[in-house]
Amino acid sequence: RDRDDTDRELHAQARVMNRKVSIHTECWPALIPFRISNNVWDDFPCVVCEIEQDDAIGRGEALGVYYFDETPESMSAQLESIAPQLEDGASREQLLNLLPPGGARMAADAALWDLEARLTGRTAWSIAGVDANPVETVFTIGLEDTPEAMADKALAASDITLFKVKLGDDRPVERIAAIHVARPDARMVVDVNQGWTFDELRQYAPELKALGVSMIEQPLPRGGDEELAAYDPPLPICGDESCLHLGELEQAARRYQMINIKLDKTGGLTHGLELARAARERGLGLMVGCMGGTSLAMAPHHVIAQLCDFVDIDGPLLVRHDRLGGLVYDKGIVTLPEQPFWGQPA
Repeated sequence: RDRDDTDRELHAQARVMNRKVSIHTECWPALIPFRISNNVWDDFPCVVCEIEQDDAIGRGEALGVYYFDETPESMSAQLESIAPQLEDGASREQLLNLLPPGGARMAADAALWDLEARLTGRTAWSIAGVDANPVETVFTIGLEDTPEAMADKALAASDITLFKVKLGDDRPVERIAAIHVARPDARMVVDVNQGWTFDELRQYAPELKALGVSMIEQPLPRGGDEELAAYDPPLPICGDESCLHLGELEQAARRYQMINIKLDKTGGLTHGLELARAARERGLGLMVGCMGGTSLAMAPHHVIAQLCDFVDIDGPLLVRHDRLGGLVYDKGIVTLPEQPFWGQPA
């Protein structure tokens, strides 16, 4: 090796060692209270990780996995614990061994993707080997007291034609029937968030299919879905809480026809892409979902969305105000902004 090669290598290492890490929490008020079968949100608290190098700053946002009791404070503590490694130049691949799957790793992973895009002049989409096409996202109709109230929400969203409807065990078919009558032009998927028994699923699934529902997401509890392995459903069943990361894919593939990839669960886009491609190899359908959040959380999900059959990245539509310069939402179609935001070089 000649002296010039050695000098260049040392210079590159010094640049990486110059990194600075910033971690803070934020809270984004919900447009209206957002309710599912087992929770309700009045706001969407998150953690934000920023990594600076060579006058470029990469950012990542995560809300965490609420059913594992992740909070902005717990995620901040995790990120603080690995800040020295990030400042010393830890890569996305090394990050997989520094933190477990979850929101903290997602925030750091997203920041590293964004930083790489800004330093290399390539978009995150290009680095991931996917296009950056517009995608159609569902608009989520949260669980309300009556079927009529949910139908009113569908009517109010007159420019949307694809809904994801939250259901529980209280009159689920009546709720979908009311929305179908109000909006016969709309397509629907439903999300039960672990709220049914197996007998309820067998009862409701044919009726929902008759009403035009395309897919049922996570009808049974995580860890209580063994009966799905021998079930021949009339419409696809999608695993969400039952498939968090690649280590759970084999079991999920025996029980579900689709999986919902959320980067808060996988611990970031790096592992999310691995999971998406492995699921496709097993013949599974794909959905990308989110825990809510602003465009900063949604942008990495937009990368995964390029590989998916269904897309649920409507987080910015559920908060009172989105980040300035974020993703563009128009009649359910999500496109990248004209000015660089996340994953786009300046």
